[in-house]
Amino acid sequence: MADAKWYVVHTYSGYENKVKANIEKSIENLGFQDFIFEVSVPVEEVIETKANGQKAKVQRKLFPGYVLVNMIMNDDTWYVVRNTRGVTGFVGPESKPVPLTEEEIKYMGIHTATSEDNLDIDISEGDKITVVNGAWIDTPGVVKSVNQAKQTITILVDMFGRDTEVEIGIKDVRVER
Repeated sequence: MADAKWYVVHTYSGYENKVKANIEKSIENLGFQDFIFEVSVPVEEVIETKANGQKAKVQRKLFPGYVLVNMIMNDDTWYVVRNTRGVTGFVGPESKPVPLTEEEIKYMGIHTATSEDNLDIDISEGDKITVVNGAWIDTPGVVKSVNQAKQTITILVDMFGRDTEVEIGIKDVRVER
């Protein structure tokens, strides 16, 4: 696992989940669990307003047309991923795979065993917070739930006179004591 790095795979747009499933099936069939550790299609939850005015929570892909793969790069793993149906190639010069840097991994919100991002922060339901980063900066809210595994919290913010749920990173809030 020490040699494993995150690589970006380019896919046909709209085929990200199918490519993820196909790579995972290949890992299982070929016994590559010791070489390819995780396949990810990063998504975010957003609230969309439908034509009839209804609001709905939907998942939107952060990087349409791309799949992230945490793997040990060698000829066999390259071949398996590169020849998966729907994959057009690895991201890198001349399709030579270039791993993501630690900085890029942190920026994307990917938590690795080596990153110190997994913080054990003293935030609990009912705490009053203020958002300190991102689109909701300076917005006050109340914590509804905490997800330590994803390092996110769901907060209630006042929007148009109603409490609205917003999922936000733990590092993007300040607890008001």
